[in-house]
Amino acid sequence: MILDKLINKRIERYQSELLQKYCGEVESMYRKMRGWRHDYHNHIQAMQASMALGRYDEVNRYLSDLNDDLTTVDTVIKTGRVMVDAILNSKLNIAAQNEIPVNAKAKIPDGTPVSDIDLCVIIGNLLDNAIEENRRLDQQSRFIRVYMGKKNTQFYLLVTNAAGKKHAKSGSHFVSSKGVDCGFGLSRVESIVKKYDGYFSADSEDGGFTAEILIPLFLSSDF
Repeated sequence: MILDKLINKRIERYQSELLQKYCGEVESMYRKMRGWRHDYHNHIQAMQASMALGRYDEVNRYLSDLNDDLTTVDTVIKTGRVMVDAILNSKLNIAAQNEIPVNAKAKIPDGTPVSDIDLCVIIGNLLDNAIEENRRLDQQSRFIRVYMGKKNTQFYLLVTNAAGKKHAKSGSHFVSSKGVDCGFGLSRVESIVKKYDGYFSADSEDGGFTAEILIPLFLSSDF
């Protein structure tokens, strides 16, 4: 009983710290977006002035620079849930800042029973681990692949990333070189998936790591 209470307190503290961290990352991303929008009228005026002087090449260069700038702050993945979009795109932005190529396709299907908070914890943990693994590698070896969608009658999430050496296992848990938090993060993902009667698999090999999640959807006939 006492051990269970200690474990529950640790989980609550960990989740609280994790959500605070994610909120900070999301706020940083939206500050960039607000800053760009604040400068929007100044950009228009600068281009109008160049057009009036017939400096069309200058306007084209300006538009190209603005497009590159907007790409860094625009929400490029739209899953169907705003909170999940914010977390996912924040993580992809961090990956880009670390020169990690990402191939991502994500759409949350109708009937997905997982709450926004639980999805954010799952996505945050898996992508934090993926980014951290990639940071240790040469730039040419880095990659992250994310797929989120529907598989038959289940919500499906797959995250694959480049990694170093294969992680050893202790029982059903990986022994991480990063310390307790990484292993605990995967355990947290697994516990959330089990809450929804789902399936979680994590596989470590030399050069790569794969996490796979399947959770039954609520179909119209279930209601």
